[in-house]
Amino acid sequence: MNVLLDTHVWIWLMLEPQRLQHTAFELLSDPGTVLHLSPISVWEAVLLVERGRLAVDGPARRWVESARAATPHRDAPLTGAVALLSREIDVPHNDPADRFLAATAAVFDLTLVTADRHLLSGSGYRVLPAASA
Repeated sequence: MNVLLDTHVWIWLMLEPQRLQHTAFELLSDPGTVLHLSPISVWEAVLLVERGRLAVDGPARRWVESARAATPHRDAPLTGAVALLSREIDVPHNDPADRFLAATAAVFDLTLVTADRHLLSGSGYRVLPAASA
């Protein structure tokens, strides 16, 4: 299965895997699952560290580079098609990062792994719940 990690899912996978639903954790740990990470998630992680909402050792850049290296993944492209669809996709709020993630999942036929209720209730892309309700 090809999956796109929502930013918080990537962070949980690195720092708090116990927060992931068992089914999601098993899928993400399966060697047959291809993980994709959006540049939007890299950007969001840096912002979280800079704003003090994610506590890590050392500078944001160093932690993010280390976390990317520790997560076997493919970079999900940020393309013009993704940018255009991000404004049209059915996501019930206007968070630009979430809209980009949903559009990326749709354009590249990836399953978005998320615990975000807005993303879970959108349409036009596949989702897999990352946490128990």
